[in-house]
Amino acid sequence: MTDTTSLLKLISKHFDVPENISEAHLREVLIKTFEYLVEDDFPKLLQVLYRADVDQYKLKDLLENTEGKSTAEIIADAYIERQKAKVETWKKYSN
Repeated sequence: MTDTTSLLKLISKHFDVPENISEAHLREVLIKTFEYLVEDDFPKLLQVLYRADVDQYKLKDLLENTEGKSTAEIIADAYIERQKAKVETWKKYSN
């Protein structure tokens, strides 16, 4: 299983994503999803970030100190980064 496949499998636990999607397109889909959650379903946003184990303090720092990106972009990037870290950890310990 490739890293992208593992990443998609992990993300599909929280969101409906197509199986054969590029990482760049996945990021765009997640940005749109997080835009919606920030505006219309904040409790679900918090639940997703908690279940994905996105570090709240790191995210808060990113939101306060990152310029040139929307809130949804920052959240999507932090979410993807955390999921990639999980894939790497699983890969490291499954061998």
